[in-house]
Amino acid sequence: MDRAEDLTNEQLAQEKKKLSVVDYKMVTFTLAGKDYAIDIMKVKEIAKAGCFTYVPNALPFVLGVYNLRGDIIPIIDLRLFFNSTVPEHEDNFLENMLIVTVGEQTFGVVVDEIDKVVGIQKSSIQPPHPLFGDINIKYIYGVVEAENSLYVLLDIDKIFGVRTPEEERELAETAKAQMKMREEVVENERAAAALEASAKEDSAKAEELKKQKAADDLRFIGNSLATFKKFSVNSVTEEWMKNRYEEWLKERGEGNTQLQNEMDAEKFLSPFYSRCTGTWWTEEYADEVMKALPENSAKNIVVWNPGCGKGYESYSLACILKKRYPGAKIRVYGHDTDLLSVSNAPLMNLTDEASTSWYQPYTTRTASGDYTFSKEIKDSIMFEYHDCVNTNNLPPIDIVFSRDLLSFLPESSQNTVLNEFNEKLKGNGIIIVGENENIDGLGLKKSEGNVTLYSKE
Repeated sequence: MDRAEDLTNEQLAQEKKKLSVVDYKMVTFTLAGKDYAIDIMKVKEIAKAGCFTYVPNALPFVLGVYNLRGDIIPIIDLRLFFNSTVPEHEDNFLENMLIVTVGEQTFGVVVDEIDKVVGIQKSSIQPPHPLFGDINIKYIYGVVEAENSLYVLLDIDKIFGVRTPEEERELAETAKAQMKMREEVVENERAAAALEASAKEDSAKAEELKKQKAADDLRFIGNSLATFKKFSVNSVTEEWMKNRYEEWLKERGEGNTQLQNEMDAEKFLSPFYSRCTGTWWTEEYADEVMKALPENSAKNIVVWNPGCGKGYESYSLACILKKRYPGAKIRVYGHDTDLLSVSNAPLMNLTDEASTSWYQPYTTRTASGDYTFSKEIKDSIMFEYHDCVNTNNLPPIDIVFSRDLLSFLPESSQNTVLNEFNEKLKGNGIIIVGENENIDGLGLKKSEGNVTLYSKE
């Protein structure tokens, strides 16, 4: 046996050794001529399909919906999502599609070509780097070299906004840090109690000490809300926070007011949210909003609804506006950073209860028996995946409808968004914020009533 044959056998042995330690598999595919991959555990199946059902006012990268054996799923074109070139083809062309699962949601993801399944060692995955791929680094899990190709491994959970196990662990570590801070506060409270006992005869000093302790308590609650819920305590929410703290103190008792976890934070904030948030509006609340809207003879009414979520608010608002301004053309811009919510918003159906309420004149029944909004209402809303802190290319606005959004932004971002509201708003325009939000510092006139409304007039 010659030297060359010895070398070949040695190489084969090395390759077999590598294959024996494969602990990670990925599905590879191409976008704009470049190699990408995703974890095979996220891929439900591979399919070819075309002629997707069009959804009005969907995001540009949403091709429509597709019936996958009885399940209606959104179809996302990953090339458009990453601003890649999409080759032209006939209308009946069958697209290459990965059926992926993200949490409990199933999506069809369109790519250029699906290559194969590649097995690798997970330890061979290198950290992401801005030089790899033409996409935002936050969507890249890592890069790996396999079978003479360099693959950019995408993080499908990050693309669709799902919290990763690492982020869950980070939140748990933050909670531990908060617990440690709470222990320090308890120790300070004990010291304060001892000081208070020694200063019992001096009522003025005792009262001052009590106020200081309450201020420290409130400040720590504010820090916990920022950590667990991204809630900002400043001029927008300060008045509500003081009143809520007094209620919380009565509910929990002295020394038991601190927020130990995300559940405590949610309980503290439960009275903060405006009525009918994240659900269909009651007729009572719909009437209050309509009565608060001013006279406006414009032929076009432009509305900005940042933080639109799943679409309940945008649809309800479009119906109210149609009733309040019957002769005007309504255009509602619904913006949100939750990709899952804004992707599914154009597909929303009403519950049977909602379809027989005040929404009824604006609904229609589908062939499957479900109730959805009329074409006129759907065409009046443009749902977009957009962060309002960034540049907003919108026309002059008649109505800004932004309930409870400002309070969950950092103060610097609040100032940016408020300035954007003020700049985009027409001279006779109005801003409606959350029932417990205060933007008095913006120099606008606040109207009396159950709806928190500000105007330039």
